[in-house]
Amino acid sequence: MTEQIFPEPTVGVFIFNPAGELLLLKSHKWPGKYVVPGGHVELGERIEEAAVREAKEETGLDVYDLEFVNFQQFIYDPTFWKPRHFIFFDYACKTDSTGVQLNDEAEEHLWVRLEAAVHLPLDVYTRTSIEILMETPGHKNG
Repeated sequence: MTEQIFPEPTVGVFIFNPAGELLLLKSHKWPGKYVVPGGHVELGERIEEAAVREAKEETGLDVYDLEFVNFQQFIYDPTFWKPRHFIFFDYACKTDSTGVQLNDEAEEHLWVRLEAAVHLPLDVYTRTSIEILMETPGHKNG
């Protein structure tokens, strides 16, 4: 395993379908928890570009209308499959499709209303952003 030298900037993508439902995934990287698609910001890439790219790579979905939700610090949290220091930049966005095509990082997916999502086993970072979205006008009901 490569020794990490600096924190890694990453994006979390909270994708809403036309029915106002949020896409959640299960991944071996977050055992037993639902999370959102996301990943690293590449060198020379704007954070918003990373969000669009990661959404497409992990779900096959085209997304638009990105809206910044929050940032969170993740410092060697044992809930992740290996020790890492991340800085999460979370974005909400829309898609016109529900036809998800998962890559090999995700084991399953579901579309769910925000009010139902908070009752699922979520990682704490996804839960924090969902709670923020529930208080944000325009997202309260998905």
